[in-house]
Formats: sequence, C-alpha cells, structure tokens
Amino acid sequence: MRPPPCRVRRPAASPAWHRPTRSYGYCAVALLCWGAGHRELLRHRAGRVTWTGSPTERLSVQRDGEAAVERAAALLGAGFLVAFPTETVYGLGALGLHVAAVQRIFAAKERPASDPLILHVGTVEEVEGLVTRVPDRARLLMATYWPGPLSLVLRRAARVPDCVTAGLDSVAVRMPAHPTALSLLRRVGAPVAAPSANLFSHTSPTTAEHVLADLDGRIEAVLDDGPTPLGVESTVLDLRGDEPVLLRPGGVSHAHLEHILGCTVCGPALVPDSAGFRSPGLLTRHYSPRTPLWLFAGQDAATLARMSRTAAGALGSVGLLLCTEDLPEFTDLNARCFDLGPRAHPEQIAHRLYDGLRTLDGAGVTAILARLVPRGGLGDAINDRLVRAAAGEIQS
Repeated sequence: MRPPPCRVRRPAASPAWHRPTRSYGYCAVALLCWGAGHRELLRHRAGRVTWTGSPTERLSVQRDGEAAVERAAALLGAGFLVAFPTETVYGLGALGLHVAAVQRIFAAKERPASDPLILHVGTVEEVEGLVTRVPDRARLLMATYWPGPLSLVLRRAARVPDCVTAGLDSVAVRMPAHPTALSLLRRVGAPVAAPSANLFSHTSPTTAEHVLADLDGRIEAVLDDGPTPLGVESTVLDLRGDEPVLLRPGGVSHAHLEHILGCTVCGPALVPDSAGFRSPGLLTRHYSPRTPLWLFAGQDAATLARMSRTAAGALGSVGLLLCTEDLPEFTDLNARCFDLGPRAHPEQIAHRLYDGLRTLDGAGVTAILARLVPRGGLGDAINDRLVRAAAGEIQS
C-alpha cells in the first residue's frame, strides 16, 4: 500500500533562521531533516510526478525589506529552493556546491540533467574557487560588465558538482546586477545555482506571480521584488578556447563584446556542440507558451497582411503579440492583443516579452501570432527567444 501523502515540514521563523548564512555550518542537519520530507514531497503516479508540498512562501521585499532577504538567505543556506529576482528574469536558487540542493532544482522544474546551470556569485573573488583559471579576457569582461547580464563559460574546478555542469569540463558563472539578488548572494556567502524559475521549456518568469503559476508548492519560497527590469536572460559567452564564442544572445550585445575584447566573437551558436550543451537555453524549443506560437519574419507591410489573413482564417480567437505600430492593422479581427511597445525601443519589448507570452497563453486563445523585430543589439536576444518559443518554425 502507498503511504498517505505527507507535508514537508518547514523550519520555523525563529531568530536562528534570520541569521545571514556565511558558510554551510548548520545546514547539514537541516538537509538531513529535509531528506525524509523531500521523498514525501513528490509521488509518482502513472509515470507522472504529483507534488504534495505546502504552498510556496511569498517573501515581499517591498513590504518587509531586508527581513525578507534574510529569510530567503537562511532558507537557501539550509538547502531549500528559493526563487529570487535578477535584472534579467526570476531565478530558482539552490546552494550551487551542494549536490542534494542542486538536484532539487531539476526535480522542481522537471529539467533534464543534460542541461547545465549557471552559478551566481555575489563577488568577483568567488569565481577563483569555481574555475581552474580566470583568463585575462574574463577579467576584462568582469571589470566591464559585472555586475550585469553576462555569463562566462570557463573551465570548471573539481569542487563544482557534475549535476551543475551536466558532467562537462566547463561551468558558467555570472554576477547579477539586481540589488536584491546581490544582497541575497552576499548574505548566503556561497555560489548559488539558479536557472529561470519556471517549469522546464516554459516561458521564463519576470514576476513573482509568474513563478507561482509554475512552481507553487514545488519550492519553499519566492522573494518578490516586483517585475525584473531587463526581461530576457543573460548573454552567455564561452571563453574556454582561443576565440570567444557567443552561445546565447542576451542583455550584452554581440557588437559590444567585440568592441571591448578587440577581437571577433564567433556565434551565436544555433545548436549545441557534440560534447553537449555548454549553456542553458540552447534547445530548439524553449521559452514556449502552451498555446502554439506562429512566428513571422519580415519588416514590411506584406508580412503584416499575411499575418492578418492568417489570423482571420484561424479557428477561434487568436492572440497577437505585436509592437505598437502594428496594432492598427488588426483592429477588425476577433483577437486578443498585447502591446510590446514601439519597435524603436527594444528594451521595452524585451521587458514585456515574457509577460505578453504568458498573458496571451492564459487568455484562452487558439494560437499566438508574433513577428521578429529588427536585428542587432537587444533585438538579437528577443528574436532568439521568439524563434525558440516557436520551436524554430517561422511561417512562410
């Protein structure tokens, strides 16, 4: 007989749990206590995972200030999962050098073990202990862009667990610019593994509400500090070889990297190399809404006309993810529209992109129509996310 489902015991909010965590000192006992509860947190039924945990605790920075950050740091230090805001998207954090804690990320997100994680640090000095060597190019980029939306892939040190790197000889590291994220990381005092805080391959979260929509009951807490400012993930740059390789476009542009480094930056890589994924976000289908996304290319009136005909011929109501200038073309259609902002302001489009995908995904439409934005700068990151959200398919 299957034992009855049990609730995971959460540590009480005592003064001890509000201490900044500077080492792994007291977390060993907490993890032993968690171990039994975690086995009861999820049950397998007909090949699917059923979560029976308590609702996720919502910690408000705007309401409780540093007390919320201290609580989140204490939970992380004890091996629990905490979602937190960065300047890009909300990340799902766990102690990055503790195997049991990291493995909980994969379980909560239903993420395959072949997809590596990025280690987040609160100081540049922490990187030295995570890699075999910090190349001069890495030091230059850290000095220029950190804290900020740039992840660097370097050769890993032996102390970094295989579950973080998908068994590869490399590890991605970054120092986020969000003040709440930095405060949290410095209180924890250890590297934090943190992919986006959503179910695997689903649209990334830019608010605490997005996190809870996917992970409520699967993680211990979410640290809520409002919407993330940038809205798309970090740039990932591979510095292991003689030439830098752009693995994923993001908040730091290809052109800026070449300007600072004074050399050609290859990429972005469209497919993973034969050794495996060097970076998260490289799957053909990623960032995807559950509703089919029909993506169109082209900046001319003919593309808008083709989109309009497609929307008019669709069964049921459709969603339109469009820039402000494009909306008048679709006023006569039975459509739900989401305004991304002016095409001349890619930073606004990036900020609203995932919110738009999630809003239309939850609106009961039969399909979502969108088109690529002008290339270059942040536009490359936006287009990368749109193409992967559409599983690589562009309407002809």
